[in-house]
Formats: sequence, structure tokens, C-alpha cells
Amino acid sequence: MPTNVVFIMTDNQGAWSLGCYGNPDIRTPNIDRLASEGMRFSQAYCVNSVCSPSRATYFTGLIPSQHGVHCFLGGEKPDAQMGPDAYSTVAEFDTLSGILSGAGYTCGLSGKWHLGDSLNPQEGFTYWFNRPKGSTRTFYDDELIWNGEVYTEPRYTTEVVTEHALDFLAQARQDPFFLYVAYNGPYGLGRSMTEVHKNRHTAYYAGKELASFPREPVHPWLVHNRQIINNQVSIEGYASAVSGVDDGVGAIMDALDEYGLSEDTLVIYASDQGLCGGHHGMWGMGDHSRPLHTFEEAIHIPLIFRHQGQMSAGVTVDHRTCNYDFMPSLLDYLHLGEKTLDVSPGRNYGPVLRGESVSWDGTIFHEFEHARMIRTDRWKYTWRYPEGPDELYDMENDSGERSNLVGNASAVDVIADLRERINAFFDRYADSEFDLWKGGRSKAGRAIEF
Repeated sequence: MPTNVVFIMTDNQGAWSLGCYGNPDIRTPNIDRLASEGMRFSQAYCVNSVCSPSRATYFTGLIPSQHGVHCFLGGEKPDAQMGPDAYSTVAEFDTLSGILSGAGYTCGLSGKWHLGDSLNPQEGFTYWFNRPKGSTRTFYDDELIWNGEVYTEPRYTTEVVTEHALDFLAQARQDPFFLYVAYNGPYGLGRSMTEVHKNRHTAYYAGKELASFPREPVHPWLVHNRQIINNQVSIEGYASAVSGVDDGVGAIMDALDEYGLSEDTLVIYASDQGLCGGHHGMWGMGDHSRPLHTFEEAIHIPLIFRHQGQMSAGVTVDHRTCNYDFMPSLLDYLHLGEKTLDVSPGRNYGPVLRGESVSWDGTIFHEFEHARMIRTDRWKYTWRYPEGPDELYDMENDSGERSNLVGNASAVDVIADLRERINAFFDRYADSEFDLWKGGRSKAGRAIEF
């Protein structure tokens, strides 16, 4: 019997925001339970710190310089999301949902697609509850898509996404299924963060200090969300939104228990990218500063796997991984590893999920338009094309990224080596059509022109 998969993805959620990753303020009992019953990756990262590129990587195993989605969809022309020119930006690749559909899985989406042609089911999905666009301006009276029509939903969006996830489970539980639950929460951006976030957790967080949100002077690079940083309403709202997502996770886990599916279903929890919640004087992701930033809180994401009775419980995996490793690893765990593309830079940690040991190189790469980053056990180097500014941090001795070593004579050889490794990685994997550093194009609008 094939293993069912429930893949829960959140929007703009750093690992720091969850109890199982050490947060003492925000209540996430259901996600914490998921971690206690499965495997929690302590050092998971995203390849790009905005929605569409990272989601394209989850679904293809490719980096932005391969799949061509370098920024969030919404500003490009023609508009890939809605209208007569809309198209799936990952249609030319083997996708996770397409492979699973081809293997006999019933595939359902509840939530945020944000990879193009939102009105119509894509990449093997048959159940399609979606959003017209990627951004969230409100969690009430939100525009959503059901049965091929855009409508206004008066209820709390997070709860409606959960309702459709449960509806899919009720319909598909007799078949092998892949359920992609793509919450638009906690989000943490825009108008929704300057208003009181209204859900059942609002009263609990009202007036609480929530010291896990640092209060620091606004970073001079920050160009967006300056009205949010150090804003108590925003801080309480983000915490409430995180706990609202946690409620949905609990409801999905309860439904799997009710249907007797917990031992037949792999549950995965992750986010598309992280979010600085005051860390370094930043609020938001990499695209909210100029230059685009790569601080840990914006790229360090939660990653949890649970398969009751089949996977060890309460395990912390310390292998540093990037989300281009996700697809080959999941396909291997599902015994579909032969579908993994040779062109993916992804490494396979599927054996780790089965309790086996693997040799693992903790080096990861990250790219966002003019910024490319390498992270090793000791060093984190961000190289910005064509003229910087660049950053080098000694993560063993400066995990808070406070002392930039670029310009330090002792760092010259280190930087030369890290630049060589970055070039070797992108020379091997980047597609010339989408290699921005060599004049390639993006399928999405650009945050930075160079």
C-alpha cells in the first residue's frame, strides 16, 4: 500500500517562531506534538526567501537559476497568475504532485499555489481550493477560488483552508493521496499586520511582552515594513496567526486519527521561507531590504516529518539541508526515487527518515537575484552582484551575524575559496536561460535590476 502524504506549508514562518524550535512565547502545541512524534530537522533552509521561487523548488527539486522563478509572481507581464496569459511556471518540469499523480495518488490542494494559472488545477491536482494571488491583505473577506470561480470568503482564511483540507481527506481517504495544505498564514506582512489580528488567540496574546521578538533599532537597509517593526500590534498579530495555523495542524492530525490513517500517512510540516520578526532590526524576508538580505531568521525554516509506527519519534536531525534536497528525499522515502532528476542539486536524506545513517555535507547554497550565498559549518558568505556589499560571518563564533569580516585581511583567502565554491555550484547547475548573473531572464518580476 503506498504511503499517503500530507504536506503542510506555511507562509513566511521562521523556525524561531515554534515551541519545538525553542520559542517560549508562542503557543504551538500541535506542531510541537508533530515534532515529538517524528523527526525535526534543526538546520533546514530555503533556497530563496520569497514565496514563488521557494515553492517552485519544493515542487521541482531545482534552484531558481534552473526553474526560472526568481521572485514572487505578481509584478511580471504577462501575468502568470490570472487571466488569458496565465500559465504554470513549473509546467515544463517533473513536479512532485505530477509524479505522485502519475503513481496513482489523488492530489488535492487547499490554500496557496502561487506558481501560476491559479484559476485552474495544475500539476496533477484534482481538488483545487486556491487563492487568486500570493499576497495577503486580510484574513477576513479574502478572495479565494473554488470550483473555478473567484469569490469573497467572509470567514477567517486559515480556518477555511483547514476546512477544505478536511473535506479532501473525507473524500480521498480510501485512495493513496497527496494533500498539500498551503496556509497563507502566519504571513506577517502588509495591512493585516497593522490591524488587530482576530482569531481565538487574540485575547491570550494581548498585552504580552513576547520577548522572542527582538526590539532593535531599524536596520538602515530595511525599506518595507518599517511601520511594523517594534509594533506591539504586529507582534501580537503574528503570534496569533502562528497559533491559528497550529489549530489547523491539530484538526488535520485528529482527522487522520479518526480515519485510522496516521500509520499510513506521512505528515510533513515546513514553510516556504522564514521571516525576521525584529531580528537585526528587520521585519520580513530578503526582499524587504535593499540590498536583499540573507539573515538567518529569513532563511532558516521549520522542517518536520512524522510517520507513526514507521519513523522514529522525538528525533532531532542536525544535518544542514536546503529545500532543493526535499523532493529527491521524499521520493526516495516513498520508493519513487527513480523519478528523481539528475539535474537537481538536491541530496537525498530519505535514508535518514528511515533511521539509517548517511554521509552528509552540510554546505548549502541560497540565491535571490543579485545575492548568492554559501553556508558551511563555519562560514556564511553572501556575494552580491556586481558590486556588493558582501558579507562574511564566522557562524561558529558569531552566530548572531554581528561582525562582518569582509575587508578583514585575515578573511581574504576564505572569501576567495567560498567564491570559487559558489561559482562551481552555479556553473554546474544553473540553466543559461535563467542565470541572472550571466544575463538570463526571470519568469517573475524582478526586485533588483542589474
